[in-house]
Parts: sequence; structure tokens; C-alpha cells
Amino acid sequence: MEPLFTPEQLAEIHAYHQPHYIRAAVDPLVQVALAVLLLAVLVRPIYRGATAAAAALERRFGFLRTAPVSRAFFMAMDRLWGESGWGAAIFFALFIDLATQVLYAPANVWFYYVLEHRYGMSNLTPLTFAWIWFKGIVVTALALTALVVGMYGLARRVRRWWLVLGVPVALLMLVAAALDPYRARLYFDQAPLQDGPLRSRITELMKKADIPFSDVVVEKTSVTSKRVQAYFAGQGPTRTIVLNDVIVKELSEDEVLAAVAHEAGHVNEARWPGRIASSLALVALLFLIDQVLRLSARRGWWGVQRTGDIRTLPLVSFLVFLLINIGAPISGALSREREREADRYGLRLTGDRDAFRRMLVKAARVNKMDPEPPRWLVLRGMSHPPIGERIATLDVP
Repeated sequence: MEPLFTPEQLAEIHAYHQPHYIRAAVDPLVQVALAVLLLAVLVRPIYRGATAAAAALERRFGFLRTAPVSRAFFMAMDRLWGESGWGAAIFFALFIDLATQVLYAPANVWFYYVLEHRYGMSNLTPLTFAWIWFKGIVVTALALTALVVGMYGLARRVRRWWLVLGVPVALLMLVAAALDPYRARLYFDQAPLQDGPLRSRITELMKKADIPFSDVVVEKTSVTSKRVQAYFAGQGPTRTIVLNDVIVKELSEDEVLAAVAHEAGHVNEARWPGRIASSLALVALLFLIDQVLRLSARRGWWGVQRTGDIRTLPLVSFLVFLLINIGAPISGALSREREREADRYGLRLTGDRDAFRRMLVKAARVNKMDPEPPRWLVLRGMSHPPIGERIATLDVP
């Protein structure tokens, strides 16, 4: 890599990534140990604490159940849950998430704030970092609440809840990509790319590729990160080409076109087989969770006596963790092959091998990509081929 990266650049890249590699090796063991601790020791006391907290709130704010406005909310929640008691279930899930957040907090601050600033990869202030972290906690809490009331509530009331929940969600997954452009705006401001040579050249390139799109926008991610990024969001009439403000600043027009051409390669992928497979996998996962819930009720684990008891949540989470890690090498291999094909497509589309190579090299330097990461990390599930491999492939006539 010395012709592409100076020894100083390589040393900095390796120093930046080394802690991440250590964490990647250690983190699965930490998660397994945490799951064992929860399942073997902590489920019962956490559940008792959640029940006590819900009862205390009921005593303090029980009048809201009969107040003119709020009673509709409590009636709806009781109906979704099948009875009262959903407050203890929500607290149980939130307490476990809070304990996990506290456990990981020192490492997360060090990796995502201290380390990023040490190597010049972040523009976050302490206040902004704390705000983003707080928003993440709130979003997670809302998602957990929806999971508890939705999945567990259905499991308590409907025998084949996994079909009732799985089929609509699976169908939603098939069309959810159309909402991508709007989801991104929740996190960063976007503005249309100004008229000029770059916009005209992107438009001409998409005409050549026969890819319709609604707009080219610039996403202002530099408020948090110094990384370059480009992607396509949405599909059909909502398809949008998104360039972040860093890539517009750091790369030449030819190099930006190369990045757009690579992303265009993903548009032409056969997406429906993957989407259908993902939807079917979701239904199968929910069925497997249903079997775990029923087994827990039959065996009486942690005092569980019925399907849909929230005390099974740590076991369900551990099951999902295992399935994700087992499937990661396969999904990673498929993703890396899609990235290689997108490189080949982008190179054919632009016909500019030199610009494509410069784009990859600059992206690697700005984003501090390790050109040759550990092989075990690649095989475990990296979504992209190592940047050194991608560049070397371009050098082959």
C-alpha cells in the first residue's frame, strides 16, 4: 500500500483501527457473558423492581386512568396488552436497556467521541454528542415500548400472533425502501445540489445508465463527521441521489461521478429476491420466537406461566443475537460480492479507471479505511471488500 498511502498515513490508519479490532473480537464475548448474567441471575430481581416501579406510579398517578383525556390511552393500552400490567413489562424492558447502556457507556464515549476526535474524524462538540446520544436512548425506549406492547401484547392474546404480526410487517418491508429519502431527513439537513457542471454531469450519467431519479441533494453531515459518503435513497418516484457535503468538498467532479456510478450499480441489482427472502426470514424468526415463548411457559422459567410473559425478553434477545452472528458471514459475503459488481458496473459506466481509482484512494484516506484489515474480520461479515482489494482489482486491465 505504500504507493497509495505514505508510511505515516498507514501508521495512523492502523493506530485508529486497532482499538476497533480489539473491540470486534471482545464484544461478542461480552454480550454472551451479559446474556448469561441476565438469564441466570438478574431476570427475577429486575422483574421485581419493574413491578414495584409500575405499582408506585399507579399509586401516584392512578387518577389518570379515569381522567377525561388520558383514560382513552389507558383503555387502549389495556386492550392491546389484554389486561392491566403492561407498565411492569415496559419498565422491565427499559431497565434492561438502561443497564446495558450504563455498562457500555464508558466504551462508547471513548470510541465514538474521544477516539474519533483524536484522529480528526469528528466535528461533534460534547453537547452535540450528548444530544445525539440522548436521542438514541429515546428512540430505543420508544422502539422497546412498541415491541413490548406490540409483539408481547399480541402473543398474550392471539395464538398465531407471529402470522398476524409477521405478514403485515413483511409486506411493509417490501416497500419500505420508498421511504428512505424521508427517514434520512430526520437526522441531517438536505438541500438540492446547486445547478452547475456537477449536477449536469450526474444527470447525463443517469441518462446513460437509464436510471430515473427525482433529485440530487447534498446532505450536511459535516456537523458530526468528516467522512465522505454517497448513496441512493428511495425507489421509483422517490429515488434520490444523496451526496454528503464532505464528498462535494473533498473530491473532484470526476471522482464524485465515479462514486455515483458505483452507487448506480446497486440500483440495477436484483432486489426483489433479497427483499422476499428477508420478509420470509422475518416471519420464520417470529415463529421461532413463538416456540421459545411457549417453551418458557411450559418449563416455567423465571416464574413464567403463560405465553407472552415479558421475562422471556432477554432470552429472545440472546436468540436474535445468535442468529445474527451465525448469519453474518453469509450475508457479509453476499454483500461484498454486490459491492464488487457495483465497482465493475460503475467502471463500465464511466469508462474512467483513473478517476475511479482516485475516488477510492481519497475515500480511504479521508475515511481512514484500513486497506488490509484482519482476514478474520472480513470473513466474519464485513459488508465491503477491503479498500486495498478494490483498488488492486482496478489495477488489473
